[in-house]
Amino acid sequence: MKRIFLFVLTNLAIVFVLSISLRLLGFEGYLDQSGVDLNLNQVLLFAAVFGFGGSFFSLLISKWSAKRMTGAQVIENPKNSTEKWLVDTVARQAQRAGIGMPEVAIYNSPEVNAFATGANRNKALVAVSSGLLNAMSQDEAEAVLAHEVSHVANGDMITLALVQGVVNTFVIFLSRVIGHLVDRVVFKTERGHGPAFWITAIIAELVLGILASVIVMWFSRKREFRADAGGASLAGREKMIAALERLKRGSAHPSDLPDQLVAFGISGGLAQGFKAMFMSHPPLDERIRALKAGR
Repeated sequence: MKRIFLFVLTNLAIVFVLSISLRLLGFEGYLDQSGVDLNLNQVLLFAAVFGFGGSFFSLLISKWSAKRMTGAQVIENPKNSTEKWLVDTVARQAQRAGIGMPEVAIYNSPEVNAFATGANRNKALVAVSSGLLNAMSQDEAEAVLAHEVSHVANGDMITLALVQGVVNTFVIFLSRVIGHLVDRVVFKTERGHGPAFWITAIIAELVLGILASVIVMWFSRKREFRADAGGASLAGREKMIAALERLKRGSAHPSDLPDQLVAFGISGGLAQGFKAMFMSHPPLDERIRALKAGR
């Protein structure tokens, strides 16, 4: 609940600061001088409600939707030694990390992967694929679990939602400002909005959305390094390195996690050049080098 409160408070603070900044920069005065009748406060409020609202709602239902998208089955009562080991390992790591016991689940997939999600660090979900359990040694699987528990302990789910909300707000706000300017200044629409506003706003939102995703993915890559370091602290550096090397050997296959969960998996696929800017995970070689260097 404390993190949810901080999430909402931070959102309001960002909207307030953005509103004040635009006034101090004289942007609203410039619009008035140009004959552009645009109420920035209304546009900003609209952008914040939709930008943060969608991100916040996705965060709240993240556990529920993850279970349904992957078919993950929560281990209520362990049926075998593997399930008991999973629950006991996560319980031990969660206690060391200072968080509540997450739900532990297994989802059916040949891919070697795992993910963590949830709006509350004390009521999160940690899930592993059946492929991971079949392909990894116990030490490697322990490191993967530690990586996911570290994501939960770091509050990465809510922080990523906050970052997404911020960039969503900017995208919605700026696209409508650009659309309004073009409609009034270029096409001389005097009342209401003409087709130019909607066409320009849609194009601007697409372009700005692509640029904004670069920022979100940059942050996502940074949090993977932190989770690797946390996993090394909980399970041991050599185990974490071994787990990443095992993932590297199986990384030729694309992730079969739903798009909404790819950023929360331990393995994010491969990309080079320009495409690497849109990857949610750093290259495994970089993550291994960082661990070996003690970072």
